[in-house]
Amino acid sequence: MTGTLTLLHIAGAVALLLWGTHMVTTGLARGFGPELRDLIGRGLKGRARACFAGLLVTAVLQSSTATALMATAFAASGTLDLSAGLALMLGANVGTALIVQVLSFDVAAAAPILILFGFLLFRARADRSKPRNLGRALIGLGLMLTALALLGQCLTAVEATPILRSLVGALAAEPVLAVLAAAMLAWAAHSSVAAILFIVSLGGAGVITLEGALALVLGANLGAALPPYLEAAGAPAARRLPLGNLLVRAAGCAAALPLLDPITAGLAEFGVADPARGAMAFHLALNLALAILVLPWTAALGRLTTRLLPAPIMPESARQDAPIAELPHHLDLTALATPSLALANAALEALHMADLAGAALRDALQAFRTGDRTLAGAAGRRDAAIDRIGLAIRRYLADLGGEEVGTVSADAQARAQEILTFVLNLEHVGDIIAHNLVAFASRRLKRTGEPFSVEELADIERLHAEALTSLQLALAAFLRDDLDAARSVARRKGLLRALERAAIDRHVARLRDAPHDADPAAMAEANALFLRTLRDLRRVHSHVAALCAPLLERRHEAVLGGEDETISAGGPGGDGEDPVQEASSLRPAA
Repeated sequence: MTGTLTLLHIAGAVALLLWGTHMVTTGLARGFGPELRDLIGRGLKGRARACFAGLLVTAVLQSSTATALMATAFAASGTLDLSAGLALMLGANVGTALIVQVLSFDVAAAAPILILFGFLLFRARADRSKPRNLGRALIGLGLMLTALALLGQCLTAVEATPILRSLVGALAAEPVLAVLAAAMLAWAAHSSVAAILFIVSLGGAGVITLEGALALVLGANLGAALPPYLEAAGAPAARRLPLGNLLVRAAGCAAALPLLDPITAGLAEFGVADPARGAMAFHLALNLALAILVLPWTAALGRLTTRLLPAPIMPESARQDAPIAELPHHLDLTALATPSLALANAALEALHMADLAGAALRDALQAFRTGDRTLAGAAGRRDAAIDRIGLAIRRYLADLGGEEVGTVSADAQARAQEILTFVLNLEHVGDIIAHNLVAFASRRLKRTGEPFSVEELADIERLHAEALTSLQLALAAFLRDDLDAARSVARRKGLLRALERAAIDRHVARLRDAPHDADPAAMAEANALFLRTLRDLRRVHSHVAALCAPLLERRHEAVLGGEDETISAGGPGGDGEDPVQEASSLRPAA
């Protein structure tokens, strides 16, 4: 066998090992994700219980990275205390070491049986999620055992190769370089289990010395802590837990690296001179030692990570009017493989958007009453938050079902489309409030020196109250499939048109009775701002009514009111002229 072909075989065996690990992790996460999340939830109280919960979940998933992503989602939402989360991660690290111990036995003969039973479950239970995903996990486990057997054969065949010997010898002579190389391998694999098993295979084939194997184990532990931290983008609260785990592993690596010579000698004295056995024993001992030493200090470690990643400081003037929460809280990436759970998360996040839109609409009324320009900044921040959350929801739903998007049911796809429609209309509501309504109120005060008159404000408040009430009804329709609420919102479209028409009629009457010495330019500006405010309040209501359209269509009911025509395209008068221009052009007779 040529050297090039041998390297290809080794690379293929490593790829098969990584794919098998991925299949086990995703299969169990998709089939038993809620149960595993519940197990983490039950371990939230008490550091010892959290540590044990992390060990069990990782032993099932065979991936501390998957456990870390679950725990990070809990910590980001505020459900998981930082101290308990760090304890959970200590247990997860011990869990990966135990998995390596189990998989290191020569059980390659079981691989065909696991693959056969996994295939039968996967095909025979295509309509049931848990058996199908259990079959996927069994196939993955069989592939892992097959890959380890192939890897051992390939490495045994090349253990005497001078090039490989010199390369591995260089790593053994430079422990720091070996640590960095193994860290990159574990980071790229997203799995310390796969990385450690590869190192064990190198040791079992006699390709690497015991000291070199120990240095590689340190690097694999360090590199496995990188993916959860790098993938925990967003608020500092979401990154503190993976940062704490990274600090623990980095400290363990820094403490053990100078002691590799005495550790190697100690293992030899206890009869563990074989590099494969020594690597496994050292990996387990390292994680056990870190768990025992750090567990009493998780609270202090949590305070340290909070100092390193503090919450962003907001100026007092901005903090007063800032939204309570501007970042997604419910979009747990580990739930994407379970469509029902992912859709529930997306719906909760959409309700978060609706809360921000409702707060912005209430602020708009205060702006109408006072013309306060600072409210424009608050509305702009809320609109930006609505847009950020809407983008996050769209990206989240685009990944629904994980790698098996085609397996998402038609009902789940329809619900995802309803959520996207809901999100899009809320984004339009936020844009209208921030860029039109609040801006009109402040411009009215700036141009005329006074806010809306008492009569104008009364008309605005009528439309505003109906829009806010319809928003609350639309939320009930979206959350509970409340058909009566959806019908009520649809019927209110006609009421809004009638209110707007009556308000314009009263406004035109007031213009005819205005003093003859009034400034025509100032009056035209004030009139236009008032009429555009009425128009945009009705536009807000139209988008609110559109929130209920999917439910009405699903129940085969007509959406009352038809399509929302703009005022400039016929408007309430129905004569095709623009009432804004028509009313604004009215002047007191000379």
